[in-house]
Amino acid sequence: MKLTTRGAATRDRILEGASAEIRRQGVFSVTLDDVLAATSTSKSQLFHYFPGGKEELFLAVARYEADRVLADQQPELGTLTSWEGWQAWREKVVGHYRAQGQDCPLSIAVSQAGRSTPATRAVVAELMEHWQSALAVGVAHMRAAGRTAPDLDPQRAAAALLAAIQGGVLLLMSTGSLAHLEAALDEGIAALRRGAPVTA
Repeated sequence: MKLTTRGAATRDRILEGASAEIRRQGVFSVTLDDVLAATSTSKSQLFHYFPGGKEELFLAVARYEADRVLADQQPELGTLTSWEGWQAWREKVVGHYRAQGQDCPLSIAVSQAGRSTPATRAVVAELMEHWQSALAVGVAHMRAAGRTAPDLDPQRAAAALLAAIQGGVLLLMSTGSLAHLEAALDEGIAALRRGAPVTA
């Protein structure tokens, strides 16, 4: 659907409102009526922009939240060119999840839209691909600068770090504790540094 500037703004307002309601209410509590009330939108208007109803809306929210996961890590995620830069990114990630708490809007939106559908799997896969690629660029920079092991595979190292982060996020959602996420980030960055020269 090609939207006018006004139409795009209305659609974005509905998306942002739905996301805010997910953050406010927590897991599986948000209904379409909640979104309508929060965004001062009529049902006909909502279905104009999201003809698939709740499933389409929450899939769009999942895409919106996936974009936010990466946007909230900038500019640090794009400047992993020193160990100080990696530490700053680590703090940004922890800060993001500290502010978010136990309720992950992306996971909730994906669950609401249907976790096992090809569309939702594609949203998550695209997020992880972009995140891993950004980390791999940072690892490759550190390797080229002689700051880590010369035989380190940037993509594999980035994949391992991302998997550790996701494990930490899952445990945060289960326990409310950031300890596992912080440990995953600290140990992951330490593993990258172990191959660095003594002067690094």
